[in-house]
Amino acid sequence: MTLKHLPKRLPLLLLATALTVPSLLAQAPAGAPRPGGAPPPPPPPTAGAHLEVLPDGSSASYAVNEQLVGIGFPNDAIGTTTALTGTLVIAADGTIPAGSSKLTADLGKLKSDQDQRDGYVRTRTLETDKFPTAEFVPTKIEGVPQMIPFQGQVGVQVTGNLTIHGVTKPVVFRGIATFGRDGVIAGRIKTDFTFATFGLTKPTLARLMTVDDKIALDLVFRLKRN
Repeated sequence: MTLKHLPKRLPLLLLATALTVPSLLAQAPAGAPRPGGAPPPPPPPTAGAHLEVLPDGSSASYAVNEQLVGIGFPNDAIGTTTALTGTLVIAADGTIPAGSSKLTADLGKLKSDQDQRDGYVRTRTLETDKFPTAEFVPTKIEGVPQMIPFQGQVGVQVTGNLTIHGVTKPVVFRGIATFGRDGVIAGRIKTDFTFATFGLTKPTLARLMTVDDKIALDLVFRLKRN
C-alpha cells in the first residue's frame, strides 16, 4: 500500500495515541511497574523512624575461642539464639529518645554444636534460671542519615547499655545497615567484652583445655518500619 492510499484519518489516530499514552503513564499508581520492566523509584526518605525487630532473620550470637584436648588448633565456640525482640526509635533529629528503645535476647535458647557446652553455658556461665535474657538499650546511633532512605547501605555505630547476668555496662556496636525499598532495614553489628565484664564464669569441661578471655557478640537484625 502506498502513502496516497493510506486512510486520511491515520494522522489523527497517531496524534490521539501520542496524547493518550503519556496521560496513562501519568495516572499509573505510585510504585507500579514501569514500561520495559524498570523498577519503581523508592519511597522518599523519612525524618526518623519507628522500627520493630522482625523475628525472621534476626539473631544474637556469641563466639569464644577455645582449645580442646587432643586437637592441635583452636576453635571458635559459637552459640546463637533467634529469639530476638524489640524496638528501635530514631527521632526526626537523629537521636534516640530516652526510654523508647530496647532489644531483648532469650539466652535460654542459645544453641551451639555441642549440647554439653550449651548446658554449662546456660546453668553455670549465664545462669539463665536467674537471668533469662540479655537486654541492650541503645542511646545513640551514628552513620544513619537524618533523612532515613529506602535504599543504600551505610556503616553504623550504636552506643548503649548492655545487661547480661544482672550486670549493666556501656558498650559500642559497629557494623553495617542496608535500607530496603520494602521498609526493612537489615544489617549486622558487633562488639566484644571479657567474661569479667559481666561477672561470667568461664566454662571448665573435661575436653576443654583453654578458653579465651574475650567474648564476641554479634547481632544480626531485620527491622521493619511502622
